[in-house]
Amino acid sequence: MMMSGILKRNIAGVVARRGLATEVVQEPRLKTFKIYRWNPDHPADKPKLQEFKVDLNKCGPMVLDALLKIKDEQDATLTLRRSCREGICGSCAMNIGGRNTLACLCKIDTDVSKQTKIYPLPHMYIVKDLVPDLTQFYKQYKSVQPYLQRSKMPEDGKENLQSIEDRKKLDGLYECILCACCSTSCPSYWWNQEQYLGPAVLMQAYRWLIDSRDEASKFRKEMLQNSMSLYRCHTIMNCTRTCPKGLNPGYAIAEIKKALATS
Repeated sequence: MMMSGILKRNIAGVVARRGLATEVVQEPRLKTFKIYRWNPDHPADKPKLQEFKVDLNKCGPMVLDALLKIKDEQDATLTLRRSCREGICGSCAMNIGGRNTLACLCKIDTDVSKQTKIYPLPHMYIVKDLVPDLTQFYKQYKSVQPYLQRSKMPEDGKENLQSIEDRKKLDGLYECILCACCSTSCPSYWWNQEQYLGPAVLMQAYRWLIDSRDEASKFRKEMLQNSMSLYRCHTIMNCTRTCPKGLNPGYAIAEIKKALATS
């Protein structure tokens, strides 16, 4: 006797609920990634783009997921920086599809017909593969003395108080994670990296310049009052467009210029 359609559906439902259904085999969705490779152990070899294919059905949604999958399963020599995977540490900053961003926040373009090219941050010395040398960047950050400076601390030994209004002035500045995406997108920084401080460092300089608790504003202004540290900025605004945290370094630089002009 032939089984009725209703009975067939009931049996199929029971099988599915009991976990007995056969797993559906998905067609692989192979996405091509072209990744910048250079090894300092072989300095005579020119940098190249190496092609890898990743099945998006077996990979997380972010570019960092794909890079780690490639490193774990295809080429363990692929070198990159990463840490928090939450857009907080700034370690995985790189150029993805022509834009500086964080690999952990950058979603994979799921169009498998398009290739994704991945480079290290531009116009930087490269340690290996996707790892730039940020020595000069952090040296510049140190030069603006990014810490509270006061001649006298509170007598009760507690924190330096600040009004709610003054605290709000720091919003959009303190969130910077020093990933260097903005500075390495700036043409002025490309050509004057030894002397021009760049968007990220200047935004941090402004953060301390307007902090109501800090008493070194005069000294901070004097450090920037020269032809190179600040005034190489030509308001191209690449820095603001590329910031993965949505901050506005261009605005901070403009405000520093106004402060110096009126001091």
